[in-house]
Amino acid sequence: MNNTVKSALIVGVGGQGTLLASKVLGRVVLSEGYDVKVSEVHGMSQRGGSVVTYVRWGEKVYSPVVTDGEADFILSFEKLEAARYASCLKKDGKIITNNRETDPMPVITGACEYPSDVLEKLKANGADVFAFDALSLAAEAGTARAVNIVLLGKFAKETDIPADKWIEAIKACVKPQFIDVNVKAFNLGYGIE
Repeated sequence: MNNTVKSALIVGVGGQGTLLASKVLGRVVLSEGYDVKVSEVHGMSQRGGSVVTYVRWGEKVYSPVVTDGEADFILSFEKLEAARYASCLKKDGKIITNNRETDPMPVITGACEYPSDVLEKLKANGADVFAFDALSLAAEAGTARAVNIVLLGKFAKETDIPADKWIEAIKACVKPQFIDVNVKAFNLGYGIE
């Protein structure tokens, strides 16, 4: 077992499934024998506000909180949320994000416009960004609600934990009637290069 502590931020807006994704990740790394700490922060999550979950794992983890410059990964369900938490990313960290946009309240009310160059700014600041259309893959799996599991599939590919361990965790974390669609969503995300 590697005694280096790894950290991931899972970020999105309320209702996108950030908590399920963190539950699956936590279960997977726990099954690999790591100490795991998970902490979630809700904004106005039930009203589409920002939600972030911290997941840290290693031989011994003392705190779930990830501060500036500590995250190995940011798994983002919405690219503006990736920008919001980009300061937490390590210099050699990676952002995996859905490239779809979910307008925050200031954009909905007309107080401001959604920035057109979010991903370009992240890359210009040195972030390693992998952005893709997770919503289309989720729809292909059978439901747009599986964006979280598509993103988790791509994230899983970045780890050294075998895909079957992730699928076991998904099966343990979702209701039986949703297992097939979530496994398909995971496989579609995992297959992305």
